[in-house]
Amino acid sequence: QQAMKKYEFAEEVILKNSVRSAISYLKELGNSQDALPQLIFLDINMPELNGFDFLNEYAHLPETIQNKCIIMMLSTSLNKEDHDRANGNPHVAKFLNKPLDKNKLSEVKDILLEKMYLD
Repeated sequence: QQAMKKYEFAEEVILKNSVRSAISYLKELGNSQDALPQLIFLDINMPELNGFDFLNEYAHLPETIQNKCIIMMLSTSLNKEDHDRANGNPHVAKFLNKPLDKNKLSEVKDILLEKMYLD
């Protein structure tokens, strides 16, 4: 969140601290396409459930939500299995090591612009 503010990456940043609250939030917005987030920055390590648990729940959400949101998975993990698992998930656009910096956010912006162009 701090990096996004520092580099003026997003107009609005909504922070959810758990898988359950994030999934509930997406379900609440599900019928309002314009209100859904364009990007989801998903940390592997979260309280109770982890980022991979989020992805399992996310796979059961309506396709209208899945098609709108781009997921960037974040971690400080150097574990190759985590990287492979994230990059192998069809819902993850890119795996990024934390901390986010200007260059990584520039990559994210390019991915977002490409997706918007293709849609």
